[in-house]
Amino acid sequence: MSVIVAIKALNEEAHIAAALESALAQTEALGGRVVLGDSGSRDATVEIARRYPGVSIVQLADPSQRCCGAGAQLAFQGALQAAGGQDYLYLLDGDMVLQPEMLSAGITFLREHPGHAAVAGQVIEANTQSIEFEARARNDKAKRKAPTEEVDRLDCGGLYRLSALRDLGYFADRNLHAFEEFDLGARLVAKGWKLARIDVPGVQHHGHAMGGLPLVWKRITSGYAGGTGEVVRAAIEQGRLPKMLRGFSHLRHAAMVVAWWAFLLLSLLAGWWWVLLGALALPVAFLGARRRSLRHGLYSLATWNMHAVGLLQGLFRPRIPPRQPLDMVVLQDGTA
Repeated sequence: MSVIVAIKALNEEAHIAAALESALAQTEALGGRVVLGDSGSRDATVEIARRYPGVSIVQLADPSQRCCGAGAQLAFQGALQAAGGQDYLYLLDGDMVLQPEMLSAGITFLREHPGHAAVAGQVIEANTQSIEFEARARNDKAKRKAPTEEVDRLDCGGLYRLSALRDLGYFADRNLHAFEEFDLGARLVAKGWKLARIDVPGVQHHGHAMGGLPLVWKRITSGYAGGTGEVVRAAIEQGRLPKMLRGFSHLRHAAMVVAWWAFLLLSLLAGWWWVLLGALALPVAFLGARRRSLRHGLYSLATWNMHAVGLLQGLFRPRIPPRQPLDMVVLQDGTA
């Protein structure tokens, strides 16, 4: 039943103590380890983590390589280095608190379902003042059809069989600025595995506190948005694009927006002013009605445009072979 919890973090001084303590409490009961993979925090994240001598700490050697995929892969590499016969790995973000029943319930599920590579519980969004996480909570509730559901990815982390992960060759694609969970799920499914989300509290998530439009702009300027194109390019290279087209809604949204941009430009050049106004208003009306809120409709339109920008950004970014390990520095071995 032994499990290792791998925590990925970057500048999480406000939440890292709670994340570490929640992981330590459960691994102590189950006989496991906790590893922190830090992507080069400039705040007190590492100093706080050092207060827990039983936690192994590894840090990205080259901070210029940091991104979401690299953060998850770094935590995985640190977990493998610290592992001592564990059967399971739980990936946790540094701004999350692992809920008390999750590990035991997840291990029980995987023992009873040998065809599943991974399982996660329900995500409790703590910061619903931000429209981003308010929308996530609403969408999760709307999509949920049954207490236990087969899913194509485990957003916000989950419990994985280490044997299934080792068979993949790498955990997360180090090139991805976003959607690393989707890419991981697709690779596991391609190997014949299943993934599930069960009806137990999984994690409490403390997300960004900034407003919706500033967050969208930050994701464009930071490179995060490019994950849309990066994950498409990875699927093309690995021959998974046809299957991806069915499951990756962000790609469909991005393609629709690029076509919309082209139509707006054509209308502008042709002087079709009423057509142009209609084309500008139609997506707002459609998404506002679909979300049953003009505010959420406008935010959806902004995020769809972000994914369209990211599709073009990410498709042309250079890639490092994802099987190439990240260089890391061991800051604390966790044996104290």
